[in-house]
Amino acid sequence: MLNTTRKLLVPISLMAALLMSDPAHALRCGNKLVKRGMHEAEVRALCGEPVSSLALGFVLRYYDPRDNRNSLSYVLHHGYGARHEMLVTEYLFNFGPHKLMRTIRFEGGRVVSIETSGYGYRQKN
Repeated sequence: MLNTTRKLLVPISLMAALLMSDPAHALRCGNKLVKRGMHEAEVRALCGEPVSSLALGFVLRYYDPRDNRNSLSYVLHHGYGARHEMLVTEYLFNFGPHKLMRTIRFEGGRVVSIETSGYGYRQKN
């Protein structure tokens, strides 16, 4: 009976831990959550200054009015079928040697992806 309970407890505990963790496309800075669509200024306010900031160039995006992911406010502001050139930048945040660094990619000043970049390092003052 005790052995069966242990066998059930491990998978249930793992599932609970996965449900409580942040989604892969989000980052926790302090007690606030950084997620897709946030502006660069919001990210800096929540996470502080990045250890590096790179301007990677420009990307051309087309907005199709039939695409459900387009926000109505964007379509109203820029028009249907709009094409927009956006600056692409990347920020690297180092949270110390015992935590993972995060690379946040922005297009047009908005978060489009958040990825891990290996373990951080101790910064020299």
